[in-house]
Amino acid sequence: MADSFGERVEAATQALGPLCVGIDPSSGLLEQWDLNDDAAGLHAFCRACVEAFGGAVAAIKPQVAFFERHGAAGMAELESLIADASAAGLIVIADAKRGDVDSTAEAYADAWLGAGSPLAVDAVTAHAYLGLGALAPLVQRAAANGRGVLVVARSSNPEGRALQLASTAAGPSVEDMLLGEVAALNASAEVPAGTVGAVIGATLPPSLFPLSQLGGVILAPGLGAQGASPADVGTRFAECRPGTVLPSSSRGVLRHGPDPADLRREAVSLSRELAAVMV
Repeated sequence: MADSFGERVEAATQALGPLCVGIDPSSGLLEQWDLNDDAAGLHAFCRACVEAFGGAVAAIKPQVAFFERHGAAGMAELESLIADASAAGLIVIADAKRGDVDSTAEAYADAWLGAGSPLAVDAVTAHAYLGLGALAPLVQRAAANGRGVLVVARSSNPEGRALQLASTAAGPSVEDMLLGEVAALNASAEVPAGTVGAVIGATLPPSLFPLSQLGGVILAPGLGAQGASPADVGTRFAECRPGTVLPSSSRGVLRHGPDPADLRREAVSLSRELAAVMV
């Protein structure tokens, strides 16, 4: 069996540092890079990103919505990005935030985690509002193929905080209940360690749940343009074992484009800053 997602993330972060660069080709960013807001612009944008980040950072995180908005042509560019980035040795996390039940969850698992799918990535983000158990098809497919599922648990957007902090009937908040269920799944014999992780905003104060017990990868968006600094990340995830946290920056890095050399320089510098504080 292939190494688990958690093992591959740990190896990549040891070699290149913990940075995950968000690939967010918004209309504004394409304009900033002097590219057309169409499939051709996406193509140029993605090629520059692969050239810049391959061998420089551990992971990239394409935001699927920015490709979906261009229809079939945009999704074709996403397929090409996934293939090219994987060939360049990058861990690819699809920020798709999928989640459903029964046959629909099976279809999402086929699309994002299936061995033969053109959209297959190293990990996919998912929502657990229908219950963590409803994500079983994705978790099982990820476990079978050495991939991962990253469950949105503590998002930094203000609209989500009231729901995530709400108390459950058993007492813990919704977010802490989810984190506890993820930890229990990783500790079980059902999946290889590190198959299931969590999305936790880097701008949030420390969680009541002890993150050292999660047993999976933490994707931590919010670095850079959203306000979190490398020092903040080091403090907020201090209890986590090195190699288990992927702080993510999108606009903070991508604003240095379109020259791949400039992008690479910024990404390497930021990744080194993170590695210095995440020990």
